[in-house]
Amino acid sequence: MQSNYPNEFYDKLREKLYETSNWPSVYLFKFIVDSDPSKIIKIQQNFDNMKAEIKSIVSKNGKYTSVSVQVKIESPEIVISKYKKIGNEVDGVISL
Repeated sequence: MQSNYPNEFYDKLREKLYETSNWPSVYLFKFIVDSDPSKIIKIQQNFDNMKAEIKSIVSKNGKYTSVSVQVKIESPEIVISKYKKIGNEVDGVISL
């Protein structure tokens, strides 16, 4: 889910989030990024002061890192804005 997805994509995501959860809700963000510490830190900084549980797992060959962030979010709009912001800030990030 990178920020260059069309608005229709985010509209469908917003709809699914409203249908499947009661808000506020705990949401699990998942990102895959090159194992570049600066990229991992940028992702983590987007969740500063949110009491997020953040886990990172380096791939077998060490080339990529999976970053999982579990955090209480107030609304689907905030979920979407986080995906867009991280997509704009972290080059090459893949959001799942």
